[in-house]
Amino acid sequence: MYAFQYHRPTSSKDAVSLIGKKPEGKYLAGGQSLVQAMKLRLSSPSDLIDLGSVKELSGIKVSAAAVEIGAMTRHAEVAASAEVNKAIPALAALAGMIGDRQVRHMGTLGGSLANNDPAADYPAAVLGLGATVAAGKRKIEADKFFKALYETALEPGELISSVSFPVPKRAAYMKFKNPASRFAIVGVFVADFGGKVRVAVTGAGPCAFRQPDMEKALAAKFAPESVAGIKVKPDGLNNDLHASPEYRAHLITVMAKRAVEAALK
Repeated sequence: MYAFQYHRPTSSKDAVSLIGKKPEGKYLAGGQSLVQAMKLRLSSPSDLIDLGSVKELSGIKVSAAAVEIGAMTRHAEVAASAEVNKAIPALAALAGMIGDRQVRHMGTLGGSLANNDPAADYPAAVLGLGATVAAGKRKIEADKFFKALYETALEPGELISSVSFPVPKRAAYMKFKNPASRFAIVGVFVADFGGKVRVAVTGAGPCAFRQPDMEKALAAKFAPESVAGIKVKPDGLNNDLHASPEYRAHLITVMAKRAVEAALK
């Protein structure tokens, strides 16, 4: 690990001001990805701006139409929230599937989204539910947020403050996980908004993406058999020691079918 300066602001305004003066600095949320990269000397920020004391970035607000979650809210808090479990049970269930107990008690929603790991779980929920990411004065639609491998629509120094998730009629998330890391080799989030359906995939490509063929089929009939026969092309999908592009393409259909089955229960 390289040397760095440590800062602990108590407000979003101070955090953004600090990062503006430290062009080689980085925000520190839960640290589940950044600290590991620093230990391996894959990342060498000049300054760390720790967001742990910025209380305004944490918390959960639920209304009839949406669930708003602060960027520094821990995965474990989302998973355990009675309000989230009532409004969007699939979102709470997804949070409970992330990593292990330590990761869930340290990792944050905002940190996960800003990092945009190709196998992270939260991007599937954000894209699948058509969420809106608040970053300063900007409101970024889910469909415009995830750009490429570890790349998002966030501008340099921009800080995620919260994410607003629309409440669907029904939804579910299913993933085929790596047995060691519990990252998604392939994960699929399905959300039915009453005639309009969104299907989001994580783990399969460089970043989360939607599956329009499945969305169209499920909008016509929200049932497992509607997606069971859809063949996903492996072009552009990830290829690593865990799974080939062809296997990931197969898993998208399998996980989508299971997600629909779960949503109907």
